[in-house]
Amino acid sequence: MPIFNVSGLQLEVAIVGPANPLAPALVFLHEGLGSVSLWRDWPAQLCGQLQMLGVVYSRQGYGQSDATANVRSSSQVVHGVRQGRLKADYMHHEALTVLPRLLQGLGVQNPILIGHSDGATIALIHASHHPVAACVVMAPHVMVEDISVHAIAQARDAFIEGSLRERLAKFHADVDGAFWQWNDVWQSSEFRSFDIRKEIEGITAPLLAIQGEDDAYGTMAQIDDIASHVPHAERVKLASCGHSPHRDQPAQVNEAIAQFLSTHLS
Repeated sequence: MPIFNVSGLQLEVAIVGPANPLAPALVFLHEGLGSVSLWRDWPAQLCGQLQMLGVVYSRQGYGQSDATANVRSSSQVVHGVRQGRLKADYMHHEALTVLPRLLQGLGVQNPILIGHSDGATIALIHASHHPVAACVVMAPHVMVEDISVHAIAQARDAFIEGSLRERLAKFHADVDGAFWQWNDVWQSSEFRSFDIRKEIEGITAPLLAIQGEDDAYGTMAQIDDIASHVPHAERVKLASCGHSPHRDQPAQVNEAIAQFLSTHLS
């Protein structure tokens, strides 16, 4: 998998789909325990259907990207590269520092952001401050709900006592770093006040929010609050769908995205 240097940070990057100079590139932003490989073949399938180029990358500490040093120690940022425990603003750092540098280095302007879970939140923050052609978010977090904290505590137990660590090790070079940097910040008291509902009022680009009715990590309040603060946002609520709409209902998700982009990016 190609590795791309972003201000001294080595990030795993995959380019999928057909080159299309007449259309903006899709940029895929993964969930809290995701990576390039954990998306599996869905980005390539979507890009093929849309006949658009896609950029998929693993954030620091995930997949084959550079690990986060001393992930359970005190936090610091050295020359734009995180070390130690994630702070409550870690998604802002990704959205406003790392992602702009990656896009600039790849020559991608006005992308279509496709975000899932933490990646969806990163997409919303980025779109609040930077020009994008469109933004699609699946299972986003605009504030912290008790259901999320409870589910993440269960994930911690499954990682320590169950098979989650073994399953994730297939997708991350540093599986312990990947897990604990995510779990620790979500379980911290500082993160309970995380709230971007006011901030996303700055989004002017077309916005599509997708949520599964059976999501164990968040309720419909997430995308309903998006619609309250971004009136032009469109919502899709999926039955028989959990936290990963693109895996649970891929055909419906792909069609919703295709119709949304066809409407707004003619």
